[in-house]
Amino acid sequence: MAGHSKWANIKHKKGKADAARAKVFSKLGREITVAAKMGGGDPDMNPRLRLAIATAKGQSMPKDAIERAVAKGVGGNEGEDYEEMRYEGYGPGGVAIIVECLTDNKNRTAGEVRSSFTKHGGNLGETGSVGFMFDRIGEIVYPADKAAEDEMFEAAVEAGAENVESDSDFHTITTAPDDFGAVFDVLSAKYGEPERSGLAWAANVMSPQDEEGAATILKLVDVLEDNDDVQTVTTNMDVDDAVMEKLLSD
Repeated sequence: MAGHSKWANIKHKKGKADAARAKVFSKLGREITVAAKMGGGDPDMNPRLRLAIATAKGQSMPKDAIERAVAKGVGGNEGEDYEEMRYEGYGPGGVAIIVECLTDNKNRTAGEVRSSFTKHGGNLGETGSVGFMFDRIGEIVYPADKAAEDEMFEAAVEAGAENVESDSDFHTITTAPDDFGAVFDVLSAKYGEPERSGLAWAANVMSPQDEEGAATILKLVDVLEDNDDVQTVTTNMDVDDAVMEKLLSD
């Protein structure tokens, strides 16, 4: 878990997420629309929509944009029929990668994802080829100044979280997937909307990389994340924090 969370937190701190905010909101909106289309527009009766909205709020997506995405899904979203796809493979240096997509054209997306892997020294594998190296978790991230470390730990555990990791910048709360919504509601009522939240993949086997290897992986991740059909990209890359900060600052 630590590798994934540190990477995401450093990206957030460096403003990398802000640079692609419009694209992030577009992908969040797509997930909300699909969830509303599949299960209705009431988040209390639609767990997937509830999670999608919580994730969007955790990424600071505007309320009116969330409401438009829900309305689009409830309205039937004629002409758009998205499917969930998950691709697994290895990047350079044997780094395991999971790519989650929402697509209206499986052949197009599969071809583009495969091409990205191939052009950047990776290999796309079969579903399940690297999934065993990751666990599904809920993740909620607050700024470090939101509460003292002990206070946040106590509040999170009482709400049902599994663990809290705190550093000088962030409190990272992890939950079982089924507990994410309840923990999110308790903590957001107490501390407001988090910096980031949602379901994530957390590596249980890490792949250590030096600066050169990490830079190569980041190029592949950037290309994948730039694809409109790609919702999330997760790796098991483990690299020194200082190296990661340097690479994300370049």
